[in-house]
Order: sequence, then C-alpha cells, then structure tokens
Amino acid sequence: MRRTALLLTALGLATTALAQEALPSFVGPPPPQLPATVSRDAEGRVTVRAVRLTAPLKVDGTLDEEIYRTITPISDFVQTEPRPGAAATEKTEAWISFDDRNVYVSVRASESQPEKMIVNEMRRDGGSVVQNENFGFALDTFYDHRNSFLFSFNPIGGRQDGQNSNEGQFNIDWNGIWTLSVHRVEGGWTGEAAVPFKSLRYRPGRGQVWGIQLRRISRWKNELSFLTPVPNGSGVTGLTRTSASATLVGIEVPARSGVPLELKPYVTSSVTTDRTSTPAVRNAVGKDFGLDAKYSLTQNLTADFTYNTDFAQVEADEQQVNLSRFSLFFPEKRDFFLENQGVFNFGGAGSSANTNANGNGIGTNSGGDMPILFYSRRIGLDQGRQVPIQMGGRLTGREGPFSIGVIDVQSDEVEATRLPGANFAVARLKRDILRRSAVGAVMTRRSNTVNGPGGEADTFGVDGTFSFFQNLGFNTYWARTKTPGLHGDDTSYRAQMNYNADRYGAQLERLTVGDNFLPAVGFVRRDNMRKDYAFFRFNPRPARTHMRAVRRFGYEGSLTYIENSAGHKESRAAYGEFNVDFMSSERIEISHSDGYEFVPAAFAISRGVTIPAGGYDVDTFRAQLTVGQQRKASGSWFVERGPFYGGHRTAVGYSGARVKLNPHLAFEPGFSVNRVRLPLGDFTTTLLSTRGTYTIAPQAFISSLVQYNSSNATLSANIRLRWEYQPGSELFVVYSEGRDTLGGGTPELQSRALVIKINRLFRF
Repeated sequence: MRRTALLLTALGLATTALAQEALPSFVGPPPPQLPATVSRDAEGRVTVRAVRLTAPLKVDGTLDEEIYRTITPISDFVQTEPRPGAAATEKTEAWISFDDRNVYVSVRASESQPEKMIVNEMRRDGGSVVQNENFGFALDTFYDHRNSFLFSFNPIGGRQDGQNSNEGQFNIDWNGIWTLSVHRVEGGWTGEAAVPFKSLRYRPGRGQVWGIQLRRISRWKNELSFLTPVPNGSGVTGLTRTSASATLVGIEVPARSGVPLELKPYVTSSVTTDRTSTPAVRNAVGKDFGLDAKYSLTQNLTADFTYNTDFAQVEADEQQVNLSRFSLFFPEKRDFFLENQGVFNFGGAGSSANTNANGNGIGTNSGGDMPILFYSRRIGLDQGRQVPIQMGGRLTGREGPFSIGVIDVQSDEVEATRLPGANFAVARLKRDILRRSAVGAVMTRRSNTVNGPGGEADTFGVDGTFSFFQNLGFNTYWARTKTPGLHGDDTSYRAQMNYNADRYGAQLERLTVGDNFLPAVGFVRRDNMRKDYAFFRFNPRPARTHMRAVRRFGYEGSLTYIENSAGHKESRAAYGEFNVDFMSSERIEISHSDGYEFVPAAFAISRGVTIPAGGYDVDTFRAQLTVGQQRKASGSWFVERGPFYGGHRTAVGYSGARVKLNPHLAFEPGFSVNRVRLPLGDFTTTLLSTRGTYTIAPQAFISSLVQYNSSNATLSANIRLRWEYQPGSELFVVYSEGRDTLGGGTPELQSRALVIKINRLFRF
C-alpha cells in the first residue's frame, strides 16, 4: 500500500508539472488527470494521457507492473463492424506509457469464449495477422491528422507494421524497430509493445501532442472496434483514418544526445549459373559487401546513404498472365526504396474511393491507368535483370507543413548487355493546407536514357489532394515529360472526385496521357488516351432482425470511355456488379461487363497467335466466391466467360488462397487457366503457383515460391530463409532456379543461384 501511495503521489506531481507546462495546441476535451487516462466530450472527441515511467517496463507480455494496478486503463471501444456505433461486446483495456527511450503500448484483451479465438498466423507481416484476433495502434506523431505509424499484433506474436500517408496510402513494407511480447491468460490475452523514439519521427520540441488510434479485432465474431468512432464501412482500414484519431498528450521525447546515426553493413556470398547470358556463367562464386547508413539531421528529417547496394534478400515476383497489349505492373519490394515511400506518392496514386467492410477495394477502380511519375523499379532493374547500384542518397521527412523527399542514385555499367551507367534523381515537395489537403510538385531526371547514351529525360508535375468533410476527396495533377527525340503531346493530367461513405460511394474521373508522355523514372500502362470514368455503388445493411447472416449488400456500376488524341474511340465499357458480404466474412460477387476495344496495331497475344488491328466487342460474365482469410482454407474461386477479340475466352481460377495447417505451417496455392478460341488460332494459358511458409518464430521463417507459366514456358522456384536474429539485424539464405519447359521431358535449367547475406544494425 505504501508503495502504491508513493507512486500515486509521484504521478500527481508529474501531472501538476505537465499542467503548468504550456502544451502545444490540440483539438479535444481537456487532458484527464491521473490516475484517469481518458476524457471525452459531447462531440465524441477523446483525449488520452500518456504516463511517464520512472523505470522501463519489462516487455514480457505479463501485466504485473504497478502501473496496471494504479492507473485507470483506456477502454470503452466503439464498434465499426458489424454494428457501427454500438459498444464493443468484448472488453479491451490499454495503457500508453513512456520513458526516456521508448513509447509503450500495453493491452489486456478479454474474451468471453477464448476457446473460439482464431489465432493461426505467427509470421511478421503475414497477410493473415489482421484476420486473427488482433490489437493495433496508430501514432500520428506530427499531429497532422494525415500520416501515422501503424502497429498491430495477435496473441501468438504475429505482427505487422507500416507507414500511413495521406490517410489511407498504407506501406506495409516499412519495418520499424520495435519489440513485442504477448501472453495467453485466463479469459483472453495480454500484450506489451515497446517502440523506441529512434524508430519514430516527430516535431521539434520536448513536449509533444500526438494523435492516437487503438483498434481491437475479435475475429471469431468478426467484430471490429476502435477507441474513437471511424467512418462506417472503414473495416480494418479504420486504423489509417488519421483524422478520426484521439489526441495523445503528456508525451515527452528525449533530448538529442550522442550521434543520431545508424549503420548497417552487410556481406554476401553466392554461387551463380546463368546459361542465358553471353557468355554463359557456370557455378560462378561471388562475394561482396556494402553499407547502408541513416543520419537524423533533425527529429523529423532523415538522410539515408547506401554504398554497393544489394537486394539479394528480396523475394521473387509473382508471375502474371498478360492477355492485353499493355504493360504489367509489379510492386516494389526493395527496402531501400520502401521507407517513407508515401512521400513520393503523386496525384492521389494509391488511394481508393471504395472499400468493403473488410477494407478491400471493390468495384472497377480506374487507378490502374494513371501514370506513376516515380516508379522505383526503374532504378536497378532493366527488363527483369538486376543492374548494380554503385551508391545512392536520400533525404526524407518534414519541416513544418512541408513534406520533403530527395533521391539520387548512380547505377553501374553492365558490360554483358552494354548498358551504360545512369544517374537517377527525384525531388518531391508537398505542403499541407487546410485540415487534410495538400499541394505539391515533383521532378525526376535520368541520364543515359534508352534513346541514347548522354541523353537526359526530365519529368515535372504539380498535384493537389483535397479532403472535405468525412468522405469527400479530390485528386488532381498536371505533368510533362521531356525525352530526347520526342516532341509534343507530352503532357498528362487528372481530375478525380471520390465520395466514399458506408452506404454510398461515387467516383468521377477525367484522365489524359499524351502519346509522347514518357516519364523515364516512371510507369505508364497506357498512353495516347483521353479517359472519362464514372462509378457508383450502393451498400445497404439489412436489419439484424431479418437477415442476421448478411452484413451488407452491394450494387455497383461504372462507365468507361477512352479515345485517343485524334478523337477516335478506343475503349468503351459498361460494368455492373451485385455482391453480398456475409457476417462470416464470406463474399459472393456476380458481375457483367459489356464493352468495345479498338486495337490500333497488331500484337502477339500468345506464341503463334496475333491479334489483328481492328475493333472488337468485349463482353465478360464473372462469378466469384471468396472464403474469409480466418478460415483454415481461404481464397477466391472465380469463373469468367465471354467474347474476346473476335472469339471467346473462358477462365477459371483460385487466387488469394491460403491453407493453414497450424500457426507454423501454411500454403498459398493458386492457379488460373484461360482457354481462348480465336479465328486465327486457339491457345490455353496456365499459371500455377504455390507458396509455402514455415514460421519457426515470429522473427524467423522459411518461405518457398514455385511457379509455372505456360505463356512464357517457364518453371521457377525460390526458397528464402529470413532470420531477424536481433532487432534490425538479419540473416538471409536464398535459393532460386529457373527452367525452360519448351523442350519436352525434364525442364532445361536456365539459371540458378544460391546467395547468403548477413547484415548487422548499429545504433548510436
């Protein structure tokens, strides 16, 4: 009792001192006085107080420290699914505390029927972490109501983290340095997370005001609840709705001391065979080393440097079947380009106007045709082959209302392909305006373009993203490129309106891309077009007394019209869909698309089959059944059929699949078969893939990806061990192999490699 009294006295003195200190301005009710940690007002706004600790927490997942007995926890979460606005049916208690090194977030998650908890994903950043029982938190460290760091975890230590930009552009590939421990207890589970201040970026000044959101997922009953109400229908993505967050006061960041520097050297060893190169390589032994460095110029501005960059640890791309005349898009997976990736988002790229209750995009969102002015895969990759990167630097962060991003990378010459070295430069500046809007500009330059050594290709663009009320947004940009040998018709612009509410959603867009618009450090799927697009959806929720099994219905429709710069029609499509989201997280979709496609020049769609120039009717019927990821076997089964370039196409497939045998072992099978019958020839494409993952512990796993693609007659395998032997330090062992299946019999070896890489993080 005496110890408790002394602790409360100390906390009271600390509270008085904080009350006397002028807090930065914030929106919300007055801060609570300890031992209370939450205050609410009549408008639904919430203010949370963080508790300063006199000694670090022991992060062991067992809530046995004094703070858990003497400080009133944060509680009273509000549902967003399945009953928006209702009180959560399972009790959640949380504490926010800190010392001179870490911010701690602790949780006690009660369960009325713990034997029903769904817990089967242990791997870090595993796609099913949020399909388990789950607790998550978001820290808006700049209190700008737009951006945040996100963290979530389940009762067996599976965890995710990421960066949220522009309130919804989520980069899950950011891996922050933080520690976690969880513990199963009678009637539920507990967890403690420690996030070092060094892993976060925030405004200058010792006294801070942040935004905070807490999320609880009780997956066995498909209930999602939050500390503060989020827009209905947000689902799991409600954690990214930063403008709906509570206010966190009382945080005091440590004074800068020592050298704010991180060093991460690496060494690699490899054995490589490549029979497709000239000259052929057979069992070539290699070794290399390099270094990444991070220096914090200020609390919110960071410089990154890399020397002799190596991407051996990157997992293989998932192959795709291309039955169109347009380029395929593959996402970036290399760590150097992923951190603070959201700073370089341009014109609203990456945002979606319409999501379902689980946060998945629905409808025919037209974002795939929008050019990407900075596509980092242009750096260090050429036609699927790696190009060595000599060195590079990057500056990212914030300064007041400005977001800043600068990249400069120098690639090396490749003698085998006679590709000269090139310099890639990117500069991005964005200024926050109003409450949740921003305007900005971007510039890119590449030397030694594909049009000839010595030529420089430039891109310049200005953009604006505007958010009003809770669900209304506008995205716009104008951009121009300058490419050696190409003149005129080199601009692109976009004007888009999004309305995204629970019951209704709408999108209008005008997009133009010039015939000579060619961002040399970007990606353009389709040029020489003027596109008009309209989308509408209606999602009624049935009364619980009538249809308890159905969460909501969906009625969707869209119109797309595309013409070229001469005013000739190239594409027209009318799309309609009916879908049902069930309380069990299953989903049924039935859709029909009726359209027209003009092919200006003949193109090869398969070996020996060419589509002639001309106009074609495109009419597709599609049915799909999606089984929720919390099931032992999940994924989407689909079938498609309809007219196709003068013939017919029938497709069947299974995608997004996951078969969980236990928390350690899971498989992700998938296939798609396209049977095409055309006047000039018939063909069938088959894509088979299987990914297997064995999770030894949350910090160590082995994954394999085996793929067969009949369209390019390849059989490939990739096996990867990743072990984070201490936070931020990793060991990778990667084996990859590619074979040609055209010869018949045993597929012929084309390439093979075994790479071992180890790095070590040093924080000063």
